[in-house]
Amino acid sequence: MPVAHVALPVPLARTFDYLIPAGMQVAAGCRIMVPFGKREAVGIVVSVSEKSELPLSDLKPVADVLDGASLFPPSLWRVLLWAKDYYHHPVGDVLFHALPILLRQGKPAHHAPLWYWFATDEGKAIDLNSLKRAPKQQQALAAVRQKNIWRHQVSEMDISEQGLQALRAKGLCDLKSAAPATTDWRDDYSVAGERLRLNTEQATAVGAIHSAADHFSAWLLAGITGSGKTEVYLSVLENVLAQGKQALVLVPEIGLTPQTIARFRERFNAPVEVLHSGLNDSERLAVWLKARSGEAAIVIGTRSSLFTPFCRLGVIVIDEEHDSSYKQQEGWRYHARDLAVYRAHAEDIPIILGSATPALETLHNVQVGKYRQLRLTKRAGNARPALQQVMDLKGQPLKSGLAPALIQKMGQHLKADNQVILFLNRRGFAPALLCHECGWIAECPRCDHYFTLHQGQRQLRCHHCDSQRAIPNQCPGCGSTNLVPVGMGTEQLEQSLEPLFPGVPLSRIDRDTTSRKGALEQHLAEVHRGGARILIGTQMLAKGHHFPDVTLVTLLDVDGALFSADFRAAERFAQLYVQVSGRAGRAGKQGEVVLQTHHPEHPLLQTLLAQGYDAFASQALVERQTVFLPPFTSHVIFRAEDQNNQQAPLFLQQLRNLLESSPLRDEQLWIMGPVPSLQPKRGGRFRWQILLQHPSRARLQRLISHSLTLVNTLPESRKVKWMLDVDPIEG
Repeated sequence: MPVAHVALPVPLARTFDYLIPAGMQVAAGCRIMVPFGKREAVGIVVSVSEKSELPLSDLKPVADVLDGASLFPPSLWRVLLWAKDYYHHPVGDVLFHALPILLRQGKPAHHAPLWYWFATDEGKAIDLNSLKRAPKQQQALAAVRQKNIWRHQVSEMDISEQGLQALRAKGLCDLKSAAPATTDWRDDYSVAGERLRLNTEQATAVGAIHSAADHFSAWLLAGITGSGKTEVYLSVLENVLAQGKQALVLVPEIGLTPQTIARFRERFNAPVEVLHSGLNDSERLAVWLKARSGEAAIVIGTRSSLFTPFCRLGVIVIDEEHDSSYKQQEGWRYHARDLAVYRAHAEDIPIILGSATPALETLHNVQVGKYRQLRLTKRAGNARPALQQVMDLKGQPLKSGLAPALIQKMGQHLKADNQVILFLNRRGFAPALLCHECGWIAECPRCDHYFTLHQGQRQLRCHHCDSQRAIPNQCPGCGSTNLVPVGMGTEQLEQSLEPLFPGVPLSRIDRDTTSRKGALEQHLAEVHRGGARILIGTQMLAKGHHFPDVTLVTLLDVDGALFSADFRAAERFAQLYVQVSGRAGRAGKQGEVVLQTHHPEHPLLQTLLAQGYDAFASQALVERQTVFLPPFTSHVIFRAEDQNNQQAPLFLQQLRNLLESSPLRDEQLWIMGPVPSLQPKRGGRFRWQILLQHPSRARLQRLISHSLTLVNTLPESRKVKWMLDVDPIEG
């Protein structure tokens, strides 16, 4: 009997063998039901063969087949199996991560029938006036008498589901199901919205990408903020869709780009689907199915959208390709940007990486000829470059963290009826709560990290493990009630600005104020209507938004980024500075960017302000090469956690000994550790790590593949939780 080698969603780097009963058709990429322990589980067939390493008599048979054919197109299947090996992650985790939750649970991989409301014969015959005491029912019956109403459209039609249910109870209307109609958008595809006239640089970029549209090519679209990168994407997609092909557009965080999504939907008379965490499981499955069948023309989504199957994929776009949110930080730690390039290669299609501040890895790939660079150096329309100013805070009498000269400057911009952005990448009221009498500081016992004070909710919150507690009335150390906030967060900044600028409307945009569905869109609409004149925000404000009336942008607290233990901190700060400053002066008005610091002479600031991001990036790449840091070497981190701070370092030392004794080790391998992680305790667990560095990615991969087969033989391996991070971006 043939044997199915099956991946199950368990953290084990192996497949499980099952017999395929006679007459049952099973192929790689299909889901099947198999007995696993005392239950039945959904599995994905990785391969089928005639033999097993176990005696056939020991194997259990497959219980049921859920799919007649593979759920994964061949190119995506190859990408996933390659990624499993590259990131050294269990195959079950990788394959199940690529499926919507309902498919992981065994639900059918086809559209569920749609239900619609219709008027019964009795409902058509009844006099509507007989329902005048129930106006909602009267209104609902009038609507369904005119035409049948799809259930999912009821909320859009100003009638209530309750009213329809009441009519159903009276026998006046009822529900019926129908198979969803499939339409081919290619039959009446057109460009609906107005095209902006491309400048020479934009037209050159579109032409270059179009000339290589029938095979793999990787393009870095490096355009200064406001140079019209989105218009280039739209023009490229216009060509792709005209050929009947589909497009995948990855964005860092879906909530930050409502304007971009609106532009795509306005431009194309074709289905634009959006995949993000706000969708429920049924909605996610529906988008997945539409992309696979070819019904969706464009899918816009965050990093996991990369695994969406397409019928005719023609291009991949990665917007803000430098953004760290493309790197998954839990479980399977893949980097969506890097995997997207591999997928484009597997699909033999072009990929566009767009950014005003490209990652150093991407710039290095341009230098070595793997990617081709297209530059956009002019701001779209008549927008002028923003003026830049550094304010030295040393010796200044600060008010709410603001220098007197900055407060004066804000007043001038507001008087001219413009908007001002204050950027502070620290949400909450204050980053710490301190006892003024004895010096006690409220600390999260699970993380050894200070609690953040959230005054509005009367809570202390840990921003690392999410634990919360009420603000104490008195100090647990000395009993004093003199507890004072230390430092400044966005919530406190909002409160302290009200007396400084009385009557000026404020809007705070951070994760706390935009957690409700639709809250971010409401805030942004208010800003565009001109309601809020002062915008206070975290990193959420830095990306992709177009605020025509903003003329002053201020970064309030940058010194932490200039003196960080993380070698990537300078790159992240430079990217953030350019992104934030790009919000100023976007509609013909002169913009101004002010940066407050105690260290105006810092070389990074000097290079960035005097010569721009390109000069900074060139200098940073030279420095990285000098000290053998990525992208000139490859990094892999092994992390281990325990609850007593003893087994994790012991396990990692045993692992280090194993790696050093490997026959594949050479002189160029450098190992650091075991050392505590940059955040040594989180969620009650102590965290340690070892870092491996090698100039050859392939040699490092071979060493790890060889060593991983032996890791579970180490005495401490079962006493700790350990994980592997290939190409880490955090220490």
